[in-house]
Amino acid sequence: MSLILPINIEDLLNCQGVESSRIEFKAGWGDETTGFQVLKTICAFANDLQNLNGGYIIIGVEEREGRAVLPPKGISPEKIDHIQKWVGGNSNRIDPVFKPVMSPEVVSGKHILVIRAPGSDTRPHRAPEAKKGGEKKYFVRIGSETVDAAKKNVLNDLMQLTAKVPFDDRRALQATTDDLRESRVREFLNDIRSGLLEDENTRETYRKLRITSSANGHDVPRNIGLLLFSEDPDIWFPGTRIEVVQFADDASGNVIEEKIFRGGIHEQLKNALTFLETISSPHLEKQEYSFRVKGWVSYPVPALREALVNAVYHKSYETSQEPVKVYLYPDRIEIISYPGPVPGIELEHLMPVPSVPPVPARNRRIGEFLKELRLAEGRGTGLPRIYRAMSENGSQTPSFDFDEGRSYFRVTLSAHPEYIAISAMRDAAHLKALGNDADAFRRIENAWKSLPASPSLASEYIRLLGATGQLEDAKMAFSKFKEQAPDHFHHFVSNVLIDVLLDAGRKDEAKKLLDRQPMYLASADAVDAAILARRLDNEEKAHRYFERAGDAVLNDVRALHEFAQTKLKLAQEMKNSRRWNSNRRLLREAKELLERAVRMDADRVRRAWAWSDLGKVKHWLKHPAHEVTTAYERAIELFPEEQKFKEYLDKWKNTSGRNKGQGNRRQ
Repeated sequence: MSLILPINIEDLLNCQGVESSRIEFKAGWGDETTGFQVLKTICAFANDLQNLNGGYIIIGVEEREGRAVLPPKGISPEKIDHIQKWVGGNSNRIDPVFKPVMSPEVVSGKHILVIRAPGSDTRPHRAPEAKKGGEKKYFVRIGSETVDAAKKNVLNDLMQLTAKVPFDDRRALQATTDDLRESRVREFLNDIRSGLLEDENTRETYRKLRITSSANGHDVPRNIGLLLFSEDPDIWFPGTRIEVVQFADDASGNVIEEKIFRGGIHEQLKNALTFLETISSPHLEKQEYSFRVKGWVSYPVPALREALVNAVYHKSYETSQEPVKVYLYPDRIEIISYPGPVPGIELEHLMPVPSVPPVPARNRRIGEFLKELRLAEGRGTGLPRIYRAMSENGSQTPSFDFDEGRSYFRVTLSAHPEYIAISAMRDAAHLKALGNDADAFRRIENAWKSLPASPSLASEYIRLLGATGQLEDAKMAFSKFKEQAPDHFHHFVSNVLIDVLLDAGRKDEAKKLLDRQPMYLASADAVDAAILARRLDNEEKAHRYFERAGDAVLNDVRALHEFAQTKLKLAQEMKNSRRWNSNRRLLREAKELLERAVRMDADRVRRAWAWSDLGKVKHWLKHPAHEVTTAYERAIELFPEEQKFKEYLDKWKNTSGRNKGQGNRRQ
């Protein structure tokens, strides 16, 4: 393990925790070729145009498509010694002088040299373009290339950064190294698997990690050290915390819960993310005609993670005393940081296919540490990740906004549409249980107005309108739903409206609507349509829908029972028209359905009627008398309050007795 580099060497070689654009691989070495290329790249990393805190040059490792070819090719220890002397001597030719950190490493038994060039406090720097006597130029890093700043028209941008050290990398002269907690530093080094963990010299560890700096002959913390490793950064930089506030869905905007996360910014970020993940509840839905299960979550964790990490990363800890704020509403999450984006970033750069210009980041050290902890990704990857996570989850497109004065930056993540529906119906049920029917209705109505294409919300809203006699409003709600919802959701909500119309005694309207339903419906919709057809006395249509429903009938005790009753009705029609074969077939099929129904879990009334119907069908199929009697007795046992069961049993006994007597006389 390296006792010089802050990052684990394996992670560095695999571009984990550091963007590949901040790493340059060199397979071999030549003083007049590789040497001057390395010198220019050291200069470019030191100039740190985008405030990414420089980068690394790794010598002895081949590169293919921006990635290291492992195991490394390696170079001899003698060559490494020569390279260090060459780089150390020629670094004096960088103007102003800049000395990189060099760390010989051994990987897979091969010797390599890592040159680390962090962002400089004395930029801009110039370096010779070629061998001795070459003109000195300002080099910068654009993507994964080292280029002449003047030729790329970014020299003015670089000059504006003259001797400007980002706030998170400045010296904190108001504090001492005693304000850093060594235990937290060691914990961080352990998390990133850094070899610095083995260095027992605390002062040297802090220096190598670059969380302290020399000032007037003694060491002082850098702001990044206080932000991550002090007891409470909020003392040094007011507003260094994350506040999470959950609001109720009512007119007053009452606060349900408020949480404040403190500590090092990486610690508060981890804890806040853990809390937010608890509200991202998963849901699974079995797909029709498929063994697959479709899943969605209320808020996709990758989107939550990226949005909050970006807020912490890009907040100003110098000019703003406002904390990062997370507002939880029933239908969305808003994550707000202060101030807005740095100049050069506009809203069009934040579209689904973002093209963020190469403007300097506000904080170069915070980003570096968060990446090493795997909390942040490479530059420019956060926005695509948020868009992709929301899209793959079936959620609405995220939105980003900031005001003209760039006083804030807000990310809004809408909850999954069905989560909004579930949440609204759960809230409404709670309000109804408290006897607050008016607020329960308003909760559903407001939720439906924001999501009129939601089948569950539309159905519940139509039911509530029907219950209060607002049938025309219910029909208008259905029309608006049909305009916006996909066709395959129409049938489910249509069944709900038919049910409402039937309850209101408007059978003609209900029949017309049912007639518009196609015969090929999804299983659950087919079951509902079948039951509605029965209510409209159309047993043949009900039978066809039950048959279309397939296995959905077998797992629904009500559907089983009503399907059996439909067959009994049709069997009676077959008997009246003397179609005996059809009559017997339907009766046998009804018996099989009822025998399954009485074995299933159901309320006692449903099971009692199923037993009664089973007694009836066994009577018609001329089963042994004790089977018919047992069926009626089971119905009476389950639901003794129903007098009809006793009447059916008495009638059966009388009929059975007469038939038996007639048989004896014939003998």
